[in-house]
Formats: sequence, C-alpha cells, structure tokens
Amino acid sequence: MATIESAKSGRAKCRKCKASIAKGDLRFGNEVETAFGESVYWYHLNCAAAATPVELARALETTSEDIPNRADLDKQILAGRKGAKPTVFPYAERAASGRSTCLACSDKIAKGDLRVAIESEIDTGAFTKKGPKYLHAGCATKHAGDDGLVEALEKHSTSLSDTDLLELKKLLQALT
Repeated sequence: MATIESAKSGRAKCRKCKASIAKGDLRFGNEVETAFGESVYWYHLNCAAAATPVELARALETTSEDIPNRADLDKQILAGRKGAKPTVFPYAERAASGRSTCLACSDKIAKGDLRVAIESEIDTGAFTKKGPKYLHAGCATKHAGDDGLVEALEKHSTSLSDTDLLELKKLLQALT
C-alpha cells in the first residue's frame, strides 16, 4: 500500500536523502515487506519521484491531497521511470547483461535482448524469497500462456520505450 499524507510529526526521515520530513509537509509512504514484517518507508515527494516513481505515480492517481508543483513532480516521475526496475510481474525489459538464462529453453539471453520477467520463488538455502525468473520474449507465450500476457506486459513494463513495446508485441504475436 502506498499513501500520500501530511507528516504527523517531524520525526520521520526520508528513506532517500535521510533528512527529516517536517511536520505538516506532504510525504509519500511506501509499505514494504521486510524480514521483520511490514514497514512503511517515508519519502519527500521529490525524493520518491526518483526512488520509487511507479509507486508514487499510482499513489498520486488516488490521493485527495492538493499537490503543489504537480507538473514538476510529474516530470521527475517520468525521468525516474526511465531507469526504474518494474515492481509488478510480469514485465519486460532489455537484458542488462548476458548472464540470465531462459526458464523455458535454458539458453542464455543475450545482452540487450528483450526478456520477460515472471515471479518465481527462489530458494536461498536459509529461506525462500520471491524474485524474477526470465524468459526470451519468444518463449514467454509458450511458458506463461497468452492469458492477458500482452496487456500485462504493456501495463507493467515501465522501462520500455514505445518502439520496444511494438517489437515485444510482434515477437509475442508471431508465436501465437
């Protein structure tokens, strides 16, 4: 859950810049799962635009608060989204390296190729956590099915350009 509210006291510190958030200032709260349970990470709105742009954008859509300098904040969110890793599965992205392996065909995914990330449980030995497993864009429909996959990828793939999204659609539809 994410929220935008006026700070109730001056005790909270911004998770990004580490400065205090003054009482009465608008702040963004992002609820995260930690090893000790759920916690709320607080941010100045401008800091959240850089640190958690996707979550902040969702919170701005539903807030009833009057946001000063909203146009500037929207520009910062747009800039922050370009380098932000998507947080909702499934999503597509360009492979940052050539180290990931396709879950379906077991071949390496080349650096710069489009890949689809799906949520998977990862056993670290000490505990199990959730994280991404990757598929070639061409293997995604065979492995994950086509049940709304294209629509979900369009919605969640915030780091892809419009050209990349068109290429992804062509790869997915060529196999169905």
